[in-house]
Amino acid sequence: MTNDLIAKAAIDRRMAEIITPVIEDLGFELVRVRLMGGKTNTLQIMADRPEGGIEVDDCAQISTAVSAALDVEDPIADAYTLEVSSPGIDRPLTRIKDFEAFEGYEAKLETGELIDGRKRFKGVLAGVEGSEVLINVEEGTIGLEFDWLADAKLVLTDELIKEMLRQRKAAGVIDEDKFDSIETDDGSEED
Repeated sequence: MTNDLIAKAAIDRRMAEIITPVIEDLGFELVRVRLMGGKTNTLQIMADRPEGGIEVDDCAQISTAVSAALDVEDPIADAYTLEVSSPGIDRPLTRIKDFEAFEGYEAKLETGELIDGRKRFKGVLAGVEGSEVLINVEEGTIGLEFDWLADAKLVLTDELIKEMLRQRKAAGVIDEDKFDSIETDDGSEED
C-alpha cells in the first residue's frame, strides 16, 4: 500500500518518515505533508486525532515537537516556515481507511492517469473492496485502485457539516451549555 496521498514528492516522503513517529507519539495521526515552494518554503503538515477533532493547542504542541525533530535531522537546506493544521471539514482523503470512514459522503477523486477517458470522478463514497476505492458516480458504482489516485477530498455538504458537529459534540469538544446565556461582568445574566 503506497503512502502517495499523504506524501507525494520524495522530499515529502522523507519529511513523513521524520514527522510520523513524532506525531504518533503525541497521540495524533499524520494526514498529509507537503513542502510548498515560494519566496520562503512552507512545510504544511495536516494532522488529526484518530477519533477526529484536533484543536489549535494540539497543533501548537505538534509544531513544537516536529520543529525539534526537524532541527536534529535538518532535511531542508533552505529556510522554511512550518504550518500545522487540522484537515478541515472538506478534508483530503489520504489513507485507504479514510475512504471507509467517510462512506456515504460526497467526494472528488482524481487519478494520475486517464481511466476510461477521464481523470476526475465526483460522487458518493461506497467503501473499499480490497485495494479499490468504490465511488457511486452517475454511470453506477466504479472501483478505482487506491494506487491510481493522485488526489481525493470530501465535498463540503450540509450532511458532512452536521456529522462533523455531531462528532465534536460527542467527543465533548463543543459544550452547548457555554452558549446558552451571556453573563455580564457583575455575574448577572442579560435578557
